Amino acid sequence: MLTVTEAAAEAITALTSQSEGDAGLRLAVQNAEGESAQLALSVAPAPADGDSVLGADEGPKVFLEPQAAALLDDKVLDVQEDETGGVAFAVLPQHTS
Repeated sequence: MLTVTEAAAEAITALTSQSEGDAGLRLAVQNAEGESAQLALSVAPAPADGDSVLGADEGPKVFLEPQAAALLDDKVLDVQEDETGGVAFAVLPQHTS
């Protein structure tokens, strides 16, 4: 299952705090052709039919469309800061010990 870091959870909360209702960050496969799939991230007011929902009742939520859920099953959602101080979501491999 996709793991969300604390930093990513804070970023999701910041993105969805102005939205009504049960908003969350939705990840969907945009282009699955070839070796690497492209993900589309958007703020959604609610999960779409068939989406998996990650997150606690009061905390930030992540909605995963079925293809994205399968693709991200063993990944970590994090945020990284670029050289200009901006932040971007990043999908990283899970560390196994």
